[in-house]
Amino acid sequence: MIGVAVGTMALVIVLSVFNGLEDLVRSLYASFDAELKIEASQGKSFQVNEAWLDQIRNMEGVAVLTEVIEDNALFKYRDYQHLAKIKGVSENYLDQGRFQEGYVWGDLSLGTSNQPQAIIGRGVGFFLSIDLDNEFELLQVFYPKAPRNAGTLDPRQLYSREVIKPTAFFSIEKEFDDNYIIAPISFVQGLLNYGNKRTSLEVKVQDGTKISTVKKRLKTLLGEEFTVKDTDEQHASLLRTIKIEKLFVFITLSFILAVASFNIFFSLSMMAIEKKKDTAVLFAMGATEKLIRQIYIKQGAIIAFSGAIIGLVLGYMVCWIQDSYGLVTLGISSSVIDSYPVKMIWTDFLWTSIAVITITFLASYRPAVIAAKVKLTEF
Repeated sequence: MIGVAVGTMALVIVLSVFNGLEDLVRSLYASFDAELKIEASQGKSFQVNEAWLDQIRNMEGVAVLTEVIEDNALFKYRDYQHLAKIKGVSENYLDQGRFQEGYVWGDLSLGTSNQPQAIIGRGVGFFLSIDLDNEFELLQVFYPKAPRNAGTLDPRQLYSREVIKPTAFFSIEKEFDDNYIIAPISFVQGLLNYGNKRTSLEVKVQDGTKISTVKKRLKTLLGEEFTVKDTDEQHASLLRTIKIEKLFVFITLSFILAVASFNIFFSLSMMAIEKKKDTAVLFAMGATEKLIRQIYIKQGAIIAFSGAIIGLVLGYMVCWIQDSYGLVTLGISSSVIDSYPVKMIWTDFLWTSIAVITITFLASYRPAVIAAKVKLTEF
């Protein structure tokens, strides 16, 4: 019973931790990503005009529409260089509630058209050794031009160069921290010579409106030339990986529980051997083989249900304590959270109970069959 309880508790705790990690990833990515992201089905960018954009802005359920131009560029600060993504966004970008998760240092502003400002990922800031308090050093941005004259000897004709003032750092998740710099769209538009082209559009949905509903409306309006992705679809591979890991952990721990159930098998088998005389007496009193099998199967069921209930209660208590007080820490001082996240889902408790009871029943069945085959002629 103790073995079943410990196995059940371990399953509940591990599955709850995976749920917590999945929720953490969603919350961190949602802080940087849009609720809905519109991209071209084919190609890197697409043309926009105000009339077409107004159709999207005026659609029911759309609260904020942000235009985006995103591409790789080379950044230089003093003598340091780093290749990262520059993300040009329209002025309402911060109105979408960005950077609510994580940390921000400095002036969280994109500046003006005359004095553009950049919000730098903490990792990029570390690679370039950016000092936000230095008013005299600006961040240089280089982007390659499409070659018009292959025979030119002037290297300045091969790239565009602009400067921008770094004013803030953000820290959300390593993938974003090490690879992104946020800048005004007018700055990036001129650097990349994009004109009316955009790489994506980001939509914030109005409060009280379902994201799935707005997503369907946008798909109907835009047609097959565009894709509309929610936050989960923007990182589908990562979330799928977490779910697969959770599944394999469940299978692995179920196998461990199956190995532990051998204790039940051997215990009931020994009992069947030791109680042969008592079983013979029951047969002599008129008991049937079915009754004897039921006695041993019910004994296994008592072990299964008792162990499962104790394990579920203990697992719930451990997860509740971890969620409330964070006893087990991550051990990373710079992490967004201090302790392992947990989230309890009733389906995990259900499947854990089914797995435990099924395994224990299978372990109890064979000893029950053996006990029912006792012959009165042996005594």
